[in-house]
Amino acid sequence: MREVKIVPYSLHWPAMFNAEAVRVKSIFGKEMAGIHHIGSTSIPSIHAKPVIDILVEVNDIRKVDRYNSEMQMLGYEAKGEHGIAGRRFFKKGGNSRTHHIHVFESGSREAARHLAFRDYMRAHPEEALTYSQLKQRLAEKHPFDIDSYIEGKDAYIKEIEQKGLEWKESLRKD
Repeated sequence: MREVKIVPYSLHWPAMFNAEAVRVKSIFGKEMAGIHHIGSTSIPSIHAKPVIDILVEVNDIRKVDRYNSEMQMLGYEAKGEHGIAGRRFFKKGGNSRTHHIHVFESGSREAARHLAFRDYMRAHPEEALTYSQLKQRLAEKHPFDIDSYIEGKDAYIKEIEQKGLEWKESLRKD
């Protein structure tokens, strides 16, 4: 059973991302088009589950499965698409997870929505605070029910993703 543990922002999270990014780059090499720190640990000042979410953009998603054994050597479990078509998902740490890696083809809608969410939250600290408070309430209400915790955040995340995509589009037009 996974405990829903939300902690205050840690200044160590960016360094944890950077260290893992070096290891991941060594595996995906030229297939990798980009690597990004995403999720709540990438948004300064908000509470989060202490799991580093990493988005890897690749040139060809069909080639990612070739790297599963190398990812396993880094401690990752390959989970395939894991509910999102066109993604490859890796988790590290079992029930005490430390990292998630979401791999998408470069330029995909899924990659864009993750980055839009992160960038919008970084640029709009009032929204980030609202999200932080929502997560804290849900963690208190569902301390051992990760599915209910995730479900409780879903509508808000989708709303912010849409705002983020529209915001990024408006920035491109300016």
